[in-house]
Amino acid sequence: MIKNISNLGDTALYCDFGNEVNKSINSQVIKYFKTIKEKKVKGINNLTPSYNKLIISYDLKQTNFNEVKKNIENLDIESSFKLKTKKLEIPVCCHESFSLDVKRLEKILNLSRDKILENFLNKEYFCYMTGFIAGMPFLGDLSENMRAQRLETPRVKVPKGSVGLTEQFANIYTFESPGGWNILGNTPVKVFDSSVEDKPTLINPGDTVTFKEITLDQYNNYNE
Repeated sequence: MIKNISNLGDTALYCDFGNEVNKSINSQVIKYFKTIKEKKVKGINNLTPSYNKLIISYDLKQTNFNEVKKNIENLDIESSFKLKTKKLEIPVCCHESFSLDVKRLEKILNLSRDKILENFLNKEYFCYMTGFIAGMPFLGDLSENMRAQRLETPRVKVPKGSVGLTEQFANIYTFESPGGWNILGNTPVKVFDSSVEDKPTLINPGDTVTFKEITLDQYNNYNE
């Protein structure tokens, strides 16, 4: 539940759900985010969820901090909302041409390439949020023995579709972008499609994801 609601400038507030990053807290963030969005609470014009916070922007011509705060506090989340989520299996090719940082991970994690891939593939991931670039999913939680820091020097260009690891999260680069995550493979799946106006994002907060390894030939011949 929300622990605190505070001002964030003149036209926004943030709901604080705690300092921990875990599935239980994030599920509450997602419930509030989706309920407020569906109920179209007066004056609210933007919602930005994160791991354990929800930023709410509002129009001062229609409402104010106290009114928005009261509306949020009076929402009956548990009885009014059931979290609708998807389970997705994402193909990933870990050929050496895609696994750009596997040797680095072998040294840092003190694990063989095969063990790293085994650990990564035999795990179900929870989407905490999307962001940084459009539709990029932040997927947790990596096992303790699979956690590594970002690259000391980020890449200028990370290829679209790259699957990366950093700390407790995995992600998928939805566009070519600068970045410092440890790249383990690449998926041929289009995770973000701007041509689909109503639902451009394949993986959304609350969804669960598993990865299935495919060969380079399967990657090159993949047809969604």
